Amino acid sequence: MSARSSLPVIAVVAAVALAAGCTSTKSEGKQGSGLQLVSKGTLKTCTHLPYPPFQVKKGDKIVGFDVDLVDLIAKDLKVQQEIVNTPFEGIETGQDFNIRKCDLAAAGMTITPERKKVMDFSDPYFNATQALITKKGKPYKKVEDLKGRKLGYQKATTGGIHAKKHAGKDVDLVEYEDLGLLLTAVKTGKVDAGINDNGVLLDYVKSNPDTEVTAEFDTGEQYGIGVAKGNDALRKQINASLKKAKADGSYDRIYKKWFGTTPQS
Repeated sequence: MSARSSLPVIAVVAAVALAAGCTSTKSEGKQGSGLQLVSKGTLKTCTHLPYPPFQVKKGDKIVGFDVDLVDLIAKDLKVQQEIVNTPFEGIETGQDFNIRKCDLAAAGMTITPERKKVMDFSDPYFNATQALITKKGKPYKKVEDLKGRKLGYQKATTGGIHAKKHAGKDVDLVEYEDLGLLLTAVKTGKVDAGINDNGVLLDYVKSNPDTEVTAEFDTGEQYGIGVAKGNDALRKQINASLKKAKADGSYDRIYKKWFGTTPQS
């Protein structure tokens, strides 16, 4: 996620409060805090793969920037993180929280007004914007340059919203279920360009030199970690862990591990 952004919001808010009180158990590490988790001793994280370098499967493990960051939160709670790979629509509509599939969602997910209606967010933890990726040497610098051409985007993302806003009727928009399919379409020439978050596209071109990021659009997006509506205890713990990580250097260390630089560089 992207700035994986907004599908039309479905009517799921009402079930949150009921579901939140029925099947949860208190965290082993925070018995007196009122903080509740879906499963005792486990912090369940909903995400949607692949979305490198935020979350991606390597061998039998899921790794990435978001994974390392949530591991810090789990450590503060004295529990283990368990990652649940799930379709992005279930995350961004809040449905996965309603059915108690996970405690939080960390999926390279942009904070948007629409999503705030169905979930609560942590403080922002990553700045992002939209970008355009093409095969190397192509002249496209903005969505409008693709008149008569095909532009791919990932379903339910802010990239899709940006594409639809700027493309007009002369750009052939092609929707893909996940980032991997979108990038393969760009690389193989099925589409002339793709739009998604700059972080994932810049990561991709490092190992695919026949592609390049030809433009970045200043959309001013920020990622947040999502929790069920009204789950203030967990949201506050996430914020405390993020604040601690930024103060003690853990955030910068993880950032450099996955992006090769620090946020200030």
